[in-house]
Amino acid sequence: MVPAPLEEPDVDSFEWNKIFGAALAGFVALLGISIVTDGVYATHKPEKPGFIVEAAEEAPVEAAGPAEVQKPIAFYLASASAEKGEAVFKKCAACHNNEKGGANGIGPNLYGIVGSAHASKAGFSYSDALGAMKGKPWSWDELNAWLTSPKAYAAGNKMSFGGIAKPEDRAAVLAYLNSKSDSPMTLPAAPAEEVAEAPAEEAAAAPAAGQ
Repeated sequence: MVPAPLEEPDVDSFEWNKIFGAALAGFVALLGISIVTDGVYATHKPEKPGFIVEAAEEAPVEAAGPAEVQKPIAFYLASASAEKGEAVFKKCAACHNNEKGGANGIGPNLYGIVGSAHASKAGFSYSDALGAMKGKPWSWDELNAWLTSPKAYAAGNKMSFGGIAKPEDRAAVLAYLNSKSDSPMTLPAAPAEEVAEAPAEEAAAAPAAGQ
C-alpha cells in the first residue's frame, strides 16, 4: 500500500503570520518602553517656581505740579551775560548769521535785530505769518516771546526751532544779539519786586490800650 503524499504547508500564510507577529511584538515592546520611561522621567510641578514672569505695570501718572511762574524778561536781562549768550547762540548759528553785512542763511541775518522791525531784512523771503507782522518792532518782550516758542508766537512760520525754555538763557541770547548792532539798545531796568499786601484785617489799627 502506497502511503498518501504529505501536503505541503501554505508557505505564504506562514510568512504572513511571522510578519504580523513580529509587528505585534514590536508594538508591545514600544508600549512597554513608553510606560517605563514615563514612570522614570515623570514631570512634577515644583512646589515653588524657579521664577515668576510678571507683566510690567505702568507707573501711575503723577499729577503735574504748578507751572513755574517766570518773571518779566527785564528781570533776567539785568544780570544777563553776553558771553553766555554767545555760547547759547551756537544752537542758532546753523541757520542764522549775525555778522554785519553777512548773508542770510536758512533764517535771516540777525545783526541789529534788537529794536528793528519784523520782516525787515532785505533779501530774505519771510513766511506769511511773519510778513503779516511787518513793521512791528522787535522789542525785548517780543523777542523773548519769539525765543520762548516761535510756533506759538507766529503760527505757521517756517522756523522749526522749538524754543529756549530757560528765561536766563533767553536773556543771555538777547544780550548777545544786542551787542551785535551799530547802536545797541540800553538794557531795560529790572522791575521792582512786588511786595505782598497785608490782609485788610491785619492792617486795621489795634485797639487803644485800656479799652
